[in-house]
Amino acid sequence: MVRNPSNRAQFRPGDHDAEHFLLTTVVGSYPKPTWLNTVKELSEDPDAAFDDADLAEAYDDAARVITREHERAGLDTVVDGEMRREEMVEYFAHRIPGYEFNGPVKVWGHNYFDKPSVVSEVEYDDPWLLEEFEFAADVATRPVKVPITGPYTLARWSFNEAYDDTAALAYDLADLVNEEIKGLVDAGARYVQIDEPALATTPDDHHIVGESMERIVDGVPEDVRICLHVCYGDYSRIYPEINDFPIDEFDVELCNDGYEQIDVFRAPEFEPDLALGVVDVHDPEVESVAEIKGNIRQGLEVVSPDRLTVSPDCGVKLLPREVAYQKIANMVQAAREVEAELDAGEIEVAAPKS
Repeated sequence: MVRNPSNRAQFRPGDHDAEHFLLTTVVGSYPKPTWLNTVKELSEDPDAAFDDADLAEAYDDAARVITREHERAGLDTVVDGEMRREEMVEYFAHRIPGYEFNGPVKVWGHNYFDKPSVVSEVEYDDPWLLEEFEFAADVATRPVKVPITGPYTLARWSFNEAYDDTAALAYDLADLVNEEIKGLVDAGARYVQIDEPALATTPDDHHIVGESMERIVDGVPEDVRICLHVCYGDYSRIYPEINDFPIDEFDVELCNDGYEQIDVFRAPEFEPDLALGVVDVHDPEVESVAEIKGNIRQGLEVVSPDRLTVSPDCGVKLLPREVAYQKIANMVQAAREVEAELDAGEIEVAAPKS
C-alpha cells in the first residue's frame, strides 16, 4: 500500500540535464571529524576552559562541514552525517520521557551498549530533531533528509519494564514519531527515513512494523517522502509483506553479499520505490565507478529508473572519512553515467509501473 512515490520529483535538481533521474542520497551516519572527539573530551574535563556553548558551536561546525561535504560529492539529498548523535537508540531515549539509563550492557566481544529501560509510559516532550534539521536546511542548498530511529527498534533494543509486550510499546512510540515528523514537516522537511534495523534480526515481527508505520504516517501529507530502511537480513521473511506498508520507498542493504537476495524482490511486483545500497559500508576498499554502475543495474532489474534511489548500503560512520567521501562521490558519478546510458537507450530496464 504505497503512499505517493511520485513525490520523488521534488528532489530532482533544477540543473539536472539528463532525461532520466536516479535519486542519490545517503542512509544517514558519516564519520565525524577527528577534532570533534577531542572537543567532546574537553567538554567533559572539569579543568578545561570549555563549556556547553563551545561544544554546541563545535557540533554546528561539524554539521556544517559534513553537510557541505555531501553536497560537494554531488548528492541530490543530503544529511548532516548525524554529527550530534552517538548511538541510534540512546540519542532518542535520552529525549523521551519514560526511558532511563542504568549503565552499559555487553553486547559482543568487548563492545558495550548503554541499553535504556522503559520504566513508565513514554511521552512526547520537546522536539528531538527540529534544531538539527533547521540548522542543516539553512546550510544546505540541496534538500535535507531526516533519519529517525523507528519505534520497533526503539522498543526492541530497550528493556521493557512498563508495557505488556513489545508491540504495545512500539505503537506508543510510533505515535510519538508521528508527532515529531509533523513538527519537522511544519519546519519544511520533505524526506523522512525510518530506520528499523531490529526488524532484520526478528523478521517475524513485520506486522508490528507495518502497524507502526500506519501510525507514523497518519496525517502526514503525501508530498512528504517516507522511506523505510532495514539493514541486512533475510528479506524473504519480510517480503512481499513490505508491499502493504504505507511507505514511498524501501531501502535495502544488498551490496555486502553481492546481491544474492535481489531475486527476492522480483516477484510479486515490488510496489514502493527501491532505494538500493550500491557501495559496501563494511569494506574500506573504494568501489570503482564501473563496479558501482554494475550494482545500480541490479536495481534496474527490479524497478524502472524513475523508481530507483541510489545510496550506500547503510550508514558509513565506521569508515575512514576520506574513504566514505570517495565511495559517495563515485556512487554519484556512477548514477550520472547510468542516466546518460539510459538516455542513449544502452540499458534494458524494467517497464515503468502503470
